[in-house]
Amino acid sequence: MSPLLDRLRSRTAAFAHDLLSIPLAWLGAYWLRFNLDQIPADFLHWALLSTPLVVLIQGAVYWAFGLYRGVWRFASLPDLGRILKAVVVGTLLVTAALFILNRSALLPRSVPVLYLGLQLLLLAGPRLLYRWLKDRRLRIPSGQRVLIVGAGRAGEMLVRDMLRDPKRAYCPVGFVDDKPRRQGAEVHGVPVLGASTAIPELVTRLDIDLVLLAVPSARAAEMRRLVALCEASGRPFRTVPELGSLMRGEVGIAQLRPVSIEDLLGRDPVQLDWSGICAGLAGRAILITGAGGSIGAELCHQLAQAAPERVILVDHSEFNLYRIHHELGERHPELQIARYLLDVTDVPALRALFARERPAIVFHAAAYKHVPMLEDQIRAAVYNNVLGTRRLAEMAATSGCERFVLISTDKAVRPANVMGATKRLAERLCQALDARSGCRFMTVRFGNVLGSAGSVVPLFRRQIEAGGPLTLTHPKIERYFMTIPEACQLIMQAAVIGAGGEIFVLDMGEPVRIRDLAEQMIRLSGREPEVDIAIRYIGLRPGEKLYEELFYADEALSATDHPKIRIARTQSEQALDLARLDVLEQRIDIENPRLLAETLRTLVPEWCVPDCGASEQPPSERIEETPCATQTL
Repeated sequence: MSPLLDRLRSRTAAFAHDLLSIPLAWLGAYWLRFNLDQIPADFLHWALLSTPLVVLIQGAVYWAFGLYRGVWRFASLPDLGRILKAVVVGTLLVTAALFILNRSALLPRSVPVLYLGLQLLLLAGPRLLYRWLKDRRLRIPSGQRVLIVGAGRAGEMLVRDMLRDPKRAYCPVGFVDDKPRRQGAEVHGVPVLGASTAIPELVTRLDIDLVLLAVPSARAAEMRRLVALCEASGRPFRTVPELGSLMRGEVGIAQLRPVSIEDLLGRDPVQLDWSGICAGLAGRAILITGAGGSIGAELCHQLAQAAPERVILVDHSEFNLYRIHHELGERHPELQIARYLLDVTDVPALRALFARERPAIVFHAAAYKHVPMLEDQIRAAVYNNVLGTRRLAEMAATSGCERFVLISTDKAVRPANVMGATKRLAERLCQALDARSGCRFMTVRFGNVLGSAGSVVPLFRRQIEAGGPLTLTHPKIERYFMTIPEACQLIMQAAVIGAGGEIFVLDMGEPVRIRDLAEQMIRLSGREPEVDIAIRYIGLRPGEKLYEELFYADEALSATDHPKIRIARTQSEQALDLARLDVLEQRIDIENPRLLAETLRTLVPEWCVPDCGASEQPPSERIEETPCATQTL
């Protein structure tokens, strides 16, 4: 049936119901007037004789007041208001008409009042009952029995969506909430049964099928606690989207998603000085290398919110460049975007780019970063991570750029691999250029980012989807983690507060044991470690350390205006002689990895293999740093 016919059918049925209620209310008023006893013949005759006139007047008033514009399924206070007005006006008109006909000779004074009350009851009652039946579904629900954690705004929106879902996929049984004032209350008729600590007991007692976490503002520590309670209950659990979706009113059953590892390892939201960031970045041309990578792409999206004059995207991957350009165009249609498919080692292309675009700020995120792969690809690592940085940085210095931000890594601290050594040399290069240039060079150093391309989290996800096993290198291996958005926000903040020459170290919190990470990801998938999915140790890969560090022992840390950003100042290191990089560049073209490694080691003397120092001892337990004997590959 067409929507128009269906709507007409619904209105006709509603109108017929209301017309039927008029004679019932009219005759019922006479019956009540005579104490539910037999109505005297004269009064009964007049009541029956006047009924058609009453139905005609009252029905016309019902229609005129728009009682059939609303839908019974969603009857609300405005509908009740219209009913009250129609009933009052109709009763007055009926009374006036009967007065004109026979001076109300057979109309007791209480009948109009009783008639008005019965109309309200017969019109409003069925509408509200119909809505209540639709919302509550008195029949036994067939959907999953759900316990909701959080009786706040997100929980209320979730329950409302469930009650209105025609498929009834979920049946809300109760809430838990840690706020005492909410306990014992009801939300849309669903009771708040206690605190979150009662989750395991309630799941068993109420035969719950699914636990829903409706706490989008919960911090990571709180999420870990709630997830542990859900895991103890033995039932699957889901969560609502982030806080931004709640503020946009987008919380509903369609947005439910599994709890991710980012929910558990993320930390308190970063409090940014947005006014300072906008003052430092707004109205400027900003160039981002590696713009299509994990960090680069998120950085582009974050920078777009700071109202730059334009962003200049640089990447040597055609697909990555296409993707980030397309995403920025969709999300920020007002943003001016330039894109360049080039390699940062291509000097003529860089010269043409800087001459055409005149960027004021450069964020250098392009780098090779895969540790084991670069161990036997030293030429590519040095060429891209060191010489690419040098050529881009020198171009920025000679082109009048205001700021150059190098994005570095914790693997540059006491590097145990080629990747870390090249990034350490890039750090020293930027410090040397800052001392002899009008451009402010600064470095931002941090650890692993959750979900970045080639990182452990996407690898574990693929292995879990394949049924395992999860491959770990060592049971004691630890890494620092932060989310990609958090890292990019702190990069922008550091870029604004930097005066030049600094190495900014981001507060990474406590390191995470990779074994714990693997077990948590398995449990989040609804399976048990070593029962459903095995964990296999394959040994440390080339260039890997058990523990990473964020700064050297001789680097004095000083605070900045931002609590999550510190400055590492080297006290004893001599400035890099840029002329020595020429020797490294000359040996790039010689097909001799051993010779190239020896040259790199003279520039990064702290580079050592993992078993050379104290790499298998946690940084907190290292009392004294011992120099690493010079070795060659």
